[in-house]
Amino acid sequence: MSGFAPDHSGAEVRVSPNFGPRQGVSRPDMIVLHYTGMETGQAAEARLCDPASEVSSHYLVHENGRIVQMVRESDRAWHAGKSSWRGATDINSRSIGIEIVNPGHEFGYRKFPEAQILAVMKLCRGICDRHGVRPEMIVGHSDVAPGRKVDPGEKFPWRLLARHGLGHFVEPARLRGGPVLRLGDNGGPVEELQSMLALYGYGVEITGLFDRQTEIALAAFQRHFRPRQVDGIANRATVETLRRLLASLPASLV
Repeated sequence: MSGFAPDHSGAEVRVSPNFGPRQGVSRPDMIVLHYTGMETGQAAEARLCDPASEVSSHYLVHENGRIVQMVRESDRAWHAGKSSWRGATDINSRSIGIEIVNPGHEFGYRKFPEAQILAVMKLCRGICDRHGVRPEMIVGHSDVAPGRKVDPGEKFPWRLLARHGLGHFVEPARLRGGPVLRLGDNGGPVEELQSMLALYGYGVEITGLFDRQTEIALAAFQRHFRPRQVDGIANRATVETLRRLLASLPASLV
């Protein structure tokens, strides 16, 4: 492909060869947000357009708010990898991927600049309007690939996006003492926790045993929805926040 007209007004086009047709869906119904996790935005942009990398994203948003589109929204970009959400496993086919320039945890994770976040929100709004993406279907890479990925990380302003109708968020419950569930525990309370995580969308098997898979999914949940303490331990604040989120979902999704 030599070029295409951008789907998002104002976006620059730099074509990536790393894409294919969507499979099993006619249009995307999710947005997956990433950070680039590389030392520079230029290096990330080059990698996403390098055929040898076998990775891509629909969009990349630089720290100054400049937006580059690399794959058409109608096509399937290669950004999510092995992942799942709400029982679906081919997340690439059903999503739009947005890479947000940030060095990430490996190279000096830092706050996302205001100009960058404003551009991300405008981009997400356009995608939602074009494809009918619901707020609760705007998620992080760490949500669909817990344990394998941690981006966009605990500094990403999910609360701000949700205030603008972009993403699902509730005020986290206050941290306080009380009973906790952790690795190795078992029984009814663990089964209830696993059921709530799975109902929200995380790929958790409901066994009644607080295993490593449950700990990893819970940490991903905390990173997105209660980032002050990401430890994979289900204290009262974590469980209460999860209950609030489920209660605030549309009835058709619960």
